[in-house]
Amino acid sequence: MPLPAPTVGIIANPASGRDLRRLTANAGLYSSTDKASAIQRLLAAFGATGIGQVLLPSDMTGIAAAVLKAGQGPGARDQHWPAIEILDLPLTQTVADTRLATRLMVERGVAMIAVLGGDGTHKAVAAEAGDVPLLTLSTGTNNAFPELREATSAGLAGGLLASGRVPASIGLRRNKRLLVKVPEQQLAEWALVEVAVSPQRFIGARALSRSEDLCEVFACFAEPHAIGLSALCGLWCPVSRQDPHGAWVRLNPGAEQALLAPLAPGLLQGCGITASGPLTPGVAHRLSLASGTLALDGEREIEFAEHDTPTITLDHQGPLSVDVEAVLAHAARHHLLAVPRGHRLHPANPC
Repeated sequence: MPLPAPTVGIIANPASGRDLRRLTANAGLYSSTDKASAIQRLLAAFGATGIGQVLLPSDMTGIAAAVLKAGQGPGARDQHWPAIEILDLPLTQTVADTRLATRLMVERGVAMIAVLGGDGTHKAVAAEAGDVPLLTLSTGTNNAFPELREATSAGLAGGLLASGRVPASIGLRRNKRLLVKVPEQQLAEWALVEVAVSPQRFIGARALSRSEDLCEVFACFAEPHAIGLSALCGLWCPVSRQDPHGAWVRLNPGAEQALLAPLAPGLLQGCGITASGPLTPGVAHRLSLASGTLALDGEREIEFAEHDTPTITLDHQGPLSVDVEAVLAHAARHHLLAVPRGHRLHPANPC
């Protein structure tokens, strides 16, 4: 007896790609129309790989409405899109909406959640998703955690994995994370990409994009092609997503050497580097600064004072994500996307 077609969730943050860095730098804008279009490409791929239902949260910018309207058209019928269910949420237009939508999807037993957003959106979903895998798509300002890829190929990989046609041992990756603890505040948070230490004593505007506002950067992974604060490690002491360790750099404007780094899209700044090194998993690192603020994945969230003792620890207990390249490579080796002559998408089938 065949198994029921799986249900997956899709979360598109309406606010991603719209923060202050579009004004202070030259970051691109991902409109609601762009996000609705990306979701439609996901749905076409999900329909081709056997996904039965998609849960999509409501929003105030028209994303869900546009997708629902498209789902009633001839293109959706021809491509056999999954059934679309809109989760009607009490919207606050804050990160609480993303967290609530994720919790509801987990309660409904989704096999996977596709996330359209930047690093902050993915962190919010990961905080509630548990071991439900994430299919990551980049539509934010800082996009180090979600890799840039086309929604159609990502949807094919996600659909093959969620439908059980590719083993989890091949198609899923356990990500690293950085645990941030401030015992005096009874605070424990975590970041997916990097934690930056700033001498600024108050949170204020959350985004950090000036070299003089940075003292240290700790990164789970840091790729040379990255944009954002992790680029400081990526262009000085790179570390891959697969490496067991992380990396850190210490900054000072008076340093002998300055690194030219893209701290935001279109914003290149010289940053003085005074020291760097690896982050060993399980080792709690103290900060070199007595007071200031901590930015998690690009946005300041935590203030600390002289009496506080913040620590940052790398571990391997971050969220599960779909390894798109590994899934599609496995699909190619085993011809998982081959269809028989009677299939609706076979060129010999007139329907």
